[in-house]
Amino acid sequence: VDIKVPTLGESVTEATIAKWKKAVGEAVVADEVIVELETDKITMEVNATASGVLTNITMPEGSTVAVGQVIGAIDPAATASASANASPAATSAPASAPASAPAPAAGGVVAMPSAAKLASEQGIDPATVAGTGKDGRVTKGDVLQAVNAPAPISASLANTPAPAPRPILAGVTSDGRPREERVKMTKLRQKIAERLKMAQNTAAMLTTFNEVDMGAVMAARAKYKDSFEKRFGVRLGFMSFFVKACVEALREFPSVNAEISGDEIIYKNYYDIGIAVGGGQGLVVPVVRDCDALNFAEIERRITDFGLRARDGKLSVDELSGGTFTITNGGLYGSLMSTPIINPPQSAILGMHKIMDRAMVVNGQVVARPMMYVALSYDHRVIDGREAVSFLVRVKEFLEDPQSLLLML
Repeated sequence: VDIKVPTLGESVTEATIAKWKKAVGEAVVADEVIVELETDKITMEVNATASGVLTNITMPEGSTVAVGQVIGAIDPAATASASANASPAATSAPASAPASAPAPAAGGVVAMPSAAKLASEQGIDPATVAGTGKDGRVTKGDVLQAVNAPAPISASLANTPAPAPRPILAGVTSDGRPREERVKMTKLRQKIAERLKMAQNTAAMLTTFNEVDMGAVMAARAKYKDSFEKRFGVRLGFMSFFVKACVEALREFPSVNAEISGDEIIYKNYYDIGIAVGGGQGLVVPVVRDCDALNFAEIERRITDFGLRARDGKLSVDELSGGTFTITNGGLYGSLMSTPIINPPQSAILGMHKIMDRAMVVNGQVVARPMMYVALSYDHRVIDGREAVSFLVRVKEFLEDPQSLLLML
């Protein structure tokens, strides 16, 4: 039974073999995940279509494959080989392999093979090195530390210049790790880089800022969070307030919800809001569809679901496509202010940031208020500065008076 690359989604024609979950010779159960594929949008799991034994892997990890391509085979009539079912310890190191055994050093000190080799190259007696490994064994890291440690100064040499420390070994850090590592970019990371650079090269991008007093939203959350969660089974977060505020502001300033196509501007009368979330392979932007028709609970439920599935790489291609406007929350990671990059072909993106108490003048009095900087990056080809600033001011007004979102004022 051939294992083939499944359909990957609209406009996606190739993927990378990210990880084989089974080795050749291992038993496979129908519907069991057998291989992970990585596209420029998501990581996809491929399930076995039959039970049997994995008899062939034609495309190893790291290979680029096309939709419909055969990447391996399952034999339903075969039985798993003993070598495949053996424990890793039994298959990885033969009992007679002397090279893997620790080497005894002078004075009865036991040094690991790599440590003994490095000590010999550096002219160091392993017996003089303090071992931190199991049962006091000398590890490679111990030898490296001894190599790079400054020589002790005796009493008779106390007044003489200290000798220069031994240089760090080329290509290795003090704890034995390589100084540099080269890792091929994933398909997703390549696509992120490509799209962000395209946005910078194509759009006439500009960012405008404002600040929001989050006191009213925080008070509303504190008042209703328990009853909200009890009734709807989901927590009331900040994001639903921002989504609703943006939808109402987009109604008033439709150019912010538009995009350029050739020599035309497409104005969209629906509100599919992308929510940037951190996934296992990098930043992804799942889309909450028709946010104007959703209540706060429905928005929170969908965002929570997206966040959980993004970490596990379970989002579909369709869920990551077709947004009209994006919201990103750098405040989750402590960002106080940033200039977010537009998610093409959209024309604008809103950046949320960390809430901090700051001294503000309210009714002639200096008081501490929970403030958040907000940023709107926009394509100046589509959106005039007046519209961008007015849109952000409107978002601010909705958030500082959240009851108006419920009354649609």
